[in-house]
Amino acid sequence: MRRHNRIRAKVSGTAETPRLAVYRSSNHITAQLIDDTKGVTVASANDVKVKVKGKIAAAQEVGKAIAEAAKAKKIEKVVFDRGGFLYAGRVKALAEAAREGGLAF
Repeated sequence: MRRHNRIRAKVSGTAETPRLAVYRSSNHITAQLIDDTKGVTVASANDVKVKVKGKIAAAQEVGKAIAEAAKAKKIEKVVFDRGGFLYAGRVKALAEAAREGGLAF
């Protein structure tokens, strides 16, 4: 929780560059594009309905889905918020898939 609060003190999203917040539980991974000035979620994606084998593959699909949702909203640049999770494994796979999908961060 302290790690998350330390990151949130530095990372904030706007309407032009929303915050790409990642949440990783033991079973699932979720990504949201958040406009912190208004306090609203612009777009979101999760792996609940993704039909692929493996957690890394599911995280890659979520990264692709959030990039497509951002393109639909005409968003190209985001600020990455790893939510206190280490930038490795599923979080890294999601971030790289989002970059391949066209998001810049």
